[in-house]
Formats: sequence, structure tokens, C-alpha cells
Amino acid sequence: MTYLKHWSSMFSSLRGTKQSHSTKSDCFSSHRPGFAMTTTCLDLSMHSLSLSSLRGGTTACPDFSGKQSNLSREIASVDEKSSLAMTTTCLGLSRQSITSSSLREGTTACPEISGKQSHSVQSDFFFPLTPNFAIMSRCFKYLVIFLIASLLYVSNLSAQTQNTDNLYKKPLIDVLQDIQTRFKVQIKYSAPQVKDKWVNYADWRFRADVDQTLVNVLTPLDMKVNKEKPGVYKLKEYEYYRWEVRDGWAYLDNLASKYHDKTSWEKRKDSIKPQLYQALQLSPLPEKPNSKAIITSKRVFDGYAVENIALEILPGVWINGSLYKPLNIKGKIPLVLSPDGHWEKQRYRADCQIRCATIARMGAMAFSYDLFAWGESMLQFKYEDHRRSLAQTVQTLGGIRILDYFSSLKEIDTNRVGISGGSGAGSHSILMTAIDARIKLSAPVVAMSSYFYGGCPCESGMPIHQCGGGTDNVELAAMAAPRPQLLVSDGGDWTAHTPEHDFPYLQKIYSYYVAEDKVENVHLPTEKHDFGINKRIALYDFLIKNFKLNGAAVKDKTGKYDESKVTIEKENALYVFGDKGEKLPKNAIIGFENLEKLFPFYGTK
Repeated sequence: MTYLKHWSSMFSSLRGTKQSHSTKSDCFSSHRPGFAMTTTCLDLSMHSLSLSSLRGGTTACPDFSGKQSNLSREIASVDEKSSLAMTTTCLGLSRQSITSSSLREGTTACPEISGKQSHSVQSDFFFPLTPNFAIMSRCFKYLVIFLIASLLYVSNLSAQTQNTDNLYKKPLIDVLQDIQTRFKVQIKYSAPQVKDKWVNYADWRFRADVDQTLVNVLTPLDMKVNKEKPGVYKLKEYEYYRWEVRDGWAYLDNLASKYHDKTSWEKRKDSIKPQLYQALQLSPLPEKPNSKAIITSKRVFDGYAVENIALEILPGVWINGSLYKPLNIKGKIPLVLSPDGHWEKQRYRADCQIRCATIARMGAMAFSYDLFAWGESMLQFKYEDHRRSLAQTVQTLGGIRILDYFSSLKEIDTNRVGISGGSGAGSHSILMTAIDARIKLSAPVVAMSSYFYGGCPCESGMPIHQCGGGTDNVELAAMAAPRPQLLVSDGGDWTAHTPEHDFPYLQKIYSYYVAEDKVENVHLPTEKHDFGINKRIALYDFLIKNFKLNGAAVKDKTGKYDESKVTIEKENALYVFGDKGEKLPKNAIIGFENLEKLFPFYGTK
């Protein structure tokens, strides 16, 4: 308030001691009839009421009574002859100033104003003006002084908002700018990222170190920064599913401390498994639809054939895939489930067709199928629905229904059923192996990690990692023991450190069963996140070893794998329901809102 007193005092001295009369002489002087009073002088005059009352709670206009009312009536009579009058906006603003003043200090700016007085003020405002540039110049000076005082007043109010009553709150964008200025760094962010975000106790979060300051400021907002290079940061949402490597390792070590032999581990595993079904809302399992598989015509190629299959897993919900089979099946043969990951073109990709066809040419069936709201499933659901937590439940149920179907086929050797998917489908492979003992072999590719839970809701959307008091993907992978398991990792994603810590943990669990040779890790440190040739070769070798497949059928004379005999089909050839979905069953539900009705407890506490 010191600034207000200072500027108000200057303002008052310029007007003279008799404030209300001087104001009238300065701003309410006569002009030619036809000119209305300018709002500038009125705003200044009425603001002086507020300033005066703020200064000491005294009457700003002591002369507003008696004679003043008589003069106002005279002014009003003159004003009636004017061809133009001042708009009622001025009166509204003046009354607002008086009201604001009394609200701020709890006093009346002009205590002598009453019924008649209000009329005199209104009459005064309609006083006609005559041109007088000197007077207008003086009014302009008053306006400048008033604006400066107003700015200082607003600044003073802003400072007053910084107190414990409102938690010393500041907009996030202002805090980020303060950090950039103080630490001389650059923080990249977009307008939507900072819109409507506030930081409580903002200035209290600053530390001498910029990195610690950013953590203090952003963590409560579920945000973080990536350090692109020294002095340059990029704002992003905090990823709860992605940990620091050392944190992931420490957590896995804590889990391992809960068991030390086969008996204690089996007890731990048996406690987690039923909780996984509950977390997925699959306990009990939904009733299986009484419908037959939809199977398309067979296409025959070099050493294998392909036919597309759709299975109804819930009333009106279908899971689709393509079955690759050896041409000459004798007796019972292995089955390898091949869920597709988050790569472009889904199961229609060339590398996916090559992998499944090669497995078929070696003597096993390979079923390549879509994840939820992925591939042909998008005939029923939108891509955005794949980013919902229920996606994990539906595609897990899909895997169970697929096992139900193929286990019933006479040509399937149920003792040789495996699963191998990459990326998000690798996470799906780990989960399926943990919950369903019918899977006898697993090979998650570029997926398993103790410090990454899978960023897609189809991997971590449902609370499976809260089971057993807390678990992670490596412990879930350990639930496969002593069944054969291959981990394929690379140096370009979250599997880069698999050989250092996660794989030794699995070896320890397998040692409880004296089966260390049943778990393997093929690490490709120079490669990135894909299902490329070297990752496929690792899988082929593992299947030949454990399922006794015919490797010679897919190798050349030098002993190298030859994938050239595989035919890459066009995408629409792999469709079950026609080029435009015209063969989709009539009972098929459309839209996520209809799927939710099949899970009444979804989204509830």
C-alpha cells in the first residue's frame, strides 16, 4: 500500500486541496454543446475516490452535500440542452469504483452520499464540455499517473497472494521460466503441457542444483524432463512403468529375498497366479461362446499352407489370425502361438509372415494373431481402444480361448505348445505363460525387463504388477520355470542390460529345479528393437532344440537358414472377414462402450 499512498498523494497535490471542486474545474469544464464528456476524466475523478478512501478510510469527497447538490442540479439543467450526453457506462464505472473502494477497506468512500446525493453525482456526470486542450492535457497527465499507480497496485496484490493460505502457488510456466533464468538452461515444452498447471510452494522447491530443482517441481505434477544435452531439457509426462536401471535391479533383488529354494518359490508362485486372474477380471472366466471357428479357404505354398481363422472369445467379440501349417502332417505336431507386437502393419508384416511360414516348414503349426484393437480387430474397435487397460484383459482372454481351440484339435501335440511374441506381444507371452500351464515353451523377444513394465496399457493397464504385494515382468517370467524359456535381448531398448542382472536371476530360479539349461539368453548388443533375422534365428534354434523340429528343411547346403522360399502375401489375403469387413458376423459388437457392458466391474473400485 506504500506505493498507492505515494502516488495518491501526488495525484491529490496536482488537483489542489479542494479535491471535488478542482476535479470539476479540471475535467468538467464546459465545451461546445454537442460534445460529451470524455471517460478519461471521469475515470480519474472517480478513481480518486477509491484512492482517497484507501489512504486513510476518510471521506474522499467531503463537499458532496448541501451546496454541491444545488450546483449539480444547475449542471443538470444545462446538460439537458446539450445535443449529446455522456453514456451511462461512465456512471456504472464510477459507482463500481466507489463500491470497490468500500469493499477493500470496509469503509464508505463518500459517506455523505445518500439519496439526493446519488442524483447529484449522476447529474454531474452529464455536464457538457467545451474544447480546452490545456485541461485535456492535464487530464492525460492524471491518466498516466493513475495507470502507474494501478500497475503498482496490481503488483502489490500479486505479491500478497504469495502466502501459506494459498500454498505460495505459481503457474508452472512461470516456474519453468524462473528455472531457466536462474540456472541459465533451456527447457523445451509445448503450450498444452503447461496449460492450467500450478506449482504449490513454488519458490520453496528451488535447490542449488537444477536437476534436483526440476525433480522437486515436476514430480507432484506427474511430469519429468529428459536431458537432451548439457543445459537443454525437454518436458514430458512421468512414466511410472519405466524405472532407472539400478532401481529395477534393487526391486528385483527385494523380490528374490522372499524365497531361497524350490518350496518357498512355489509358495510365492502359487500366491501370485490366482491374483493375476483377479487383477485381469478373469476370475471366474467368462462363459465361452458356443460357436464354431470361422475358417477361410486354404492357400498352398512351398512346404506349407495358410488359412485364416476367427474365434469368438466373448459374445460378439472375435479374435483373428492366420494359421501356418506344414503340408504333410503325420501324427501330432507342435503349435507355436505368435501374437503380434506393436510394429507397423501388424501381423501382415513381411518378417511376421516369414517367421510363421518358416516354423511351419520345419514341421509345426504357427498361429499368428492380432492383439486387441489391432489388425483386423479394428473392424470392431478403434485403435484408441488399444490404449485402454481393458485391452490387456481381452487379449489375455483371447490367448486362453486360442489354447482352448487348438488343444481340442487331434493333430496338436499338447505337450509341445509354445508362445513367442516380440515387444508388447513379448509381454503378452510372459503373462500367458505365467497363468496358463498348457504353454510348455516361451520365447519373449525384446520384451522382458526389471526396469520397464511395458508402456502400453495392453501390457500394464490392469494391476497385474500389484499382485503378490508387488511383482515385475522378470518375476512373472520366472513363473515359467522349469519349462524351456528363451530371452532375446538387444542393445537398443530396455533389454540392453538383460545379461547383467535379469538373466542371472532367472538362472537362479531355474536352479531350484536343477534346470539351468532350460533358460537361455541370446543378446544382440549392436541391434535394436525389432524381430529381425538374428532374432528369428535364435527362435528357430530354440524350437529345433526343444520341440525336435526339422531344421534341415529350412537350411541351405552351408547350414544357414534360407527364408527365400516363403511367399509374402498381400495384406487382404490374411483377412478373415473380407476386404471391407463385409463378412463380419451379424452378432459382432461394435464400439468399446458395448465391450464394457461385458465387464460390469471394469472401471469400478
